[in-house]
Amino acid sequence: MHPGASAGSGPDAPVEETPWRRLDPRTLLVHCGWMAAPFGSLALTALATGGRISIEAWITLAALTASFAVLTTLGLIRWARTDFRITMPRPGSGPGGASPTFDVRSGLLTRRLRSVPLHRIRTVDLTATPIHRVLGVTVLRAGTAGSGDGSSELSLEALAVAEAERLRTELLAYADAEAVANDPVVARISWRWLRYAPLTFWVIGGVFVVAGGAYRALDGIGIEPWKIGLVQQAFTEFGTSALWLTIPAALLAILALGSVGAVVLYVENWWSYCLEWTDSRTLRVRRGLLTTRAVTIERARLRGVVLREPLLLRAGGGALVRAVAGGLGNREENRKRSGLLPPAPRAEALRVAGGALRSPFPGSAAPAELTPHPKVALRRRRVRGLLFVVLPGTAVLAGLGAAFTPVLLHCAWIYAVVTTAISLWLARDAYRNLGHGLQGPYLVARSGTFSRDTVALQRDAIAAWTFSTSPFTRRAGLVTLTAAVAAGEDGYRIPDLPAADAPGFATTAAPGILDEFLVHPGPEHVPGQRLR
Repeated sequence: MHPGASAGSGPDAPVEETPWRRLDPRTLLVHCGWMAAPFGSLALTALATGGRISIEAWITLAALTASFAVLTTLGLIRWARTDFRITMPRPGSGPGGASPTFDVRSGLLTRRLRSVPLHRIRTVDLTATPIHRVLGVTVLRAGTAGSGDGSSELSLEALAVAEAERLRTELLAYADAEAVANDPVVARISWRWLRYAPLTFWVIGGVFVVAGGAYRALDGIGIEPWKIGLVQQAFTEFGTSALWLTIPAALLAILALGSVGAVVLYVENWWSYCLEWTDSRTLRVRRGLLTTRAVTIERARLRGVVLREPLLLRAGGGALVRAVAGGLGNREENRKRSGLLPPAPRAEALRVAGGALRSPFPGSAAPAELTPHPKVALRRRRVRGLLFVVLPGTAVLAGLGAAFTPVLLHCAWIYAVVTTAISLWLARDAYRNLGHGLQGPYLVARSGTFSRDTVALQRDAIAAWTFSTSPFTRRAGLVTLTAAVAAGEDGYRIPDLPAADAPGFATTAAPGILDEFLVHPGPEHVPGQRLR
């Protein structure tokens, strides 16, 4: 008998209420973390001005202090008015009785009680930022069925780590605890994968992101970066030096800084990474150094996986894996939580994708084994590259050359030659990557060149089809087919299918969805199907 139940017998016996539990008092300190940035800016201002702080800065400090007092008071009230419990069913209620529920009460002025049956909880995540780590607390988020947009998610901030672990165990206790037949650990971190860290966007983009953040921080405290002596000296020397030496040196410096940053980010994100089946129905990803994250995905909500191969990573023989699963929050949260494998060797990515599906990954097929797309799709990609990349840049350089200096005319034809070759190569690569097919219970679709994505999607998870065309694709006899699912990115595209074949393929992949829209030919017509 559960401790919260009375000793009476019969369904009408009185039941003692399950006691409510409170958040950790250190929650109040977590809410003070936002003060670090403004007070840090004030300290930097005092340092830059030799300790001379203007009256405006003192007014700002007074406003921050008042805001701190108000927010602390609100945080105290919020902590005092937020509690939770797990309510167990009354003994003797029978199979048709109430199911165990997770109850959360919260609200400052308007009291709100949310009660979710435990069988509807799909994921339980523990996330701890550096501030949480210092204080020894973590944030617990419980995703429920239908919480794809985050509206049905229950969040508790913050709990002691041990308490959060116990609560997660309680919430997932109703999952099937049958022992997993094979090794439950799918993958662990291997630091040999660090060589793939620089083969990502952050090797170059990260440098400019950090530079932009530093510029905004300095500008926010009244320091103009362009007027700093060191910056002015660097630009002066750069402009007076031989550009054929300084430009490659600058690019190498950016690549070096970006590579270091990418490696640091890789380590921070994937420290202690482990992908494992905690039981036969629950897949869990644990990772993180400063900000730790533990994401659980119920097998019934796992609708497929995506093998992602960005251009640089693909050139280095690597790939990463993401889950197509429901209950992981909105689109932004889904991108943060759906990672199953960091950049790693492609063979390892294929193995992990198969381990997540508990079957060989159907997307491991070579491009030739998937249904190819018509040649007109190649022509469309070539035309787009020439129209949107080659032509505008060439026209601008030629116009400037005719107006100002003949040197730019030479730049125009060099640009045209180089970008034409690159555009045609990328168009050919994008066309080779196109493919689709059906392999057992999965729909497999592959597309993209800057990021070649291969998605293996459960056919019975497809809820709807979308046929998209434009005047150009209609003239070419092509259509883009999108499979809508209540998971992941919500829809997965198969671009540039033959318009005559798309309805038949969609009907075969997910029977019953398009039946009322199809026109079936009579016996005197050539066999086939088309949309009304």
